Amino acid sequence: MTMSHSEQDLLKRIAESPSIALEKTLDTSKHLADNFSKHEHLKRAREYWHTLGPGLTTGAADDDPSGIATYSQAGAAYGFNLLWLAGFTLPLMAVVQEMCARIGLVTGQGLAANIRAFFPKWVLYTCAFLLFTANTLNIGADLGAMAKATQLLYPKLNFEFLVLAFAIVSLALQIFTTYDKYAKYLKWLALVLVSYIFSALATHLDFKELLTKTVVPTIQFTKDQMVLITGILGTTISPYLFFWQTSQEVEEQILAGRTTIKSRQVETTDKEIKDMRIDVWSGMFLSNLVMFFIIAACAATLYSKGITNINSAAEAAQALRPIAGDFAYLLFTLGIIGTGMLAVPVLAGSASYALSESFGWKFGLYRKLKEANAFYGVIILSTLIGLTINFTNLDSIKVLIYTAVVNGLIASVVLVLILLLSNNKKVMGNRVNHPVTTILGWTITILMIVTGVYTIYSFFT
Repeated sequence: MTMSHSEQDLLKRIAESPSIALEKTLDTSKHLADNFSKHEHLKRAREYWHTLGPGLTTGAADDDPSGIATYSQAGAAYGFNLLWLAGFTLPLMAVVQEMCARIGLVTGQGLAANIRAFFPKWVLYTCAFLLFTANTLNIGADLGAMAKATQLLYPKLNFEFLVLAFAIVSLALQIFTTYDKYAKYLKWLALVLVSYIFSALATHLDFKELLTKTVVPTIQFTKDQMVLITGILGTTISPYLFFWQTSQEVEEQILAGRTTIKSRQVETTDKEIKDMRIDVWSGMFLSNLVMFFIIAACAATLYSKGITNINSAAEAAQALRPIAGDFAYLLFTLGIIGTGMLAVPVLAGSASYALSESFGWKFGLYRKLKEANAFYGVIILSTLIGLTINFTNLDSIKVLIYTAVVNGLIASVVLVLILLLSNNKKVMGNRVNHPVTTILGWTITILMIVTGVYTIYSFFT
């Protein structure tokens, strides 16, 4: 059978039509994508994301499983009454971390190295060893919490196996991953905190009461509540965050090619200081926003049902399930695992930065294992000791209480040193503290001293 030219042309057009349609679709999609990428709002969002770094990961690491347990207990025991602490601690926390970050950027050295240069060594050594002890206990508690949370999703998995697995993964990421990749991992992992916001929104919140308790402080001045408030302050404003923030700013400078202290000091610009402040305030805002929603979620569910005592983050997640549903339960549980994966490396790393800088060892996540044996050795030792805590009969809640006390003692001393350094023109040049920063800094220092003394006193009464 023969076909006319017109019939052949028609058949050809029919055959070509899918290909032509696909080609036009691809061209249109590419055109839309190009226009979308050039959109001003998207461009600003991308620039903002690139600005975020150490401040974001530091803020996210503050909401570790131990912190989640503390916030959960606050919501379960007192409902919405302690929500105001999220807003109250935000500027105090941000100001402290901004001072730490600025010290790192301006001096080109970590916090411990600066303390070593300007204060008696015994002060630094004492703080560094206490920090190592507190962080190691915290690592143990966090590894256990991650394992318990995983068992909620997969009950048949062995607890000891999970603890060991999380410890190995954490060490592998720090030791065998380049700092560039490791920093990106921490940055993206910080977004897991959003799960707590969705978890809270999945519950039935009384927004009128929620807003009232957010702006109107409610304190009962009972022993239990004051100890819990002290725990929240100790969890929110922790010394390991001071050392981590400062050292990460230095790591970022080294990543940018400033490999000498002199080059880091000379080349720090006003724009870098401005970007650092955006980064720090963003990270601390996210941290306290998550704290706010964890308290709110537990208040709306557990407190309202008479469940007023929570001993762990995993227990809080389990208690949420029958009240708030599977979705809130799943998000809460995944958040525990994700924040643990973020916090454990930060806890081990900050202790190692402090000890390495104290004794003049080679340090830095940008170095390979063989280039900084002592630095990575401390990270390994801290993680392994934390791991073994889960194979003992130690009460995890008591461990967290003792950790909070030790952290409170260290924080009070280190905060004084941070304020003295950041106000010293010999150290900071013309980038010393603004008077408002100094006032807020001393306010939180006095508050930490008072609450620390009260906590110790409460143990003996």
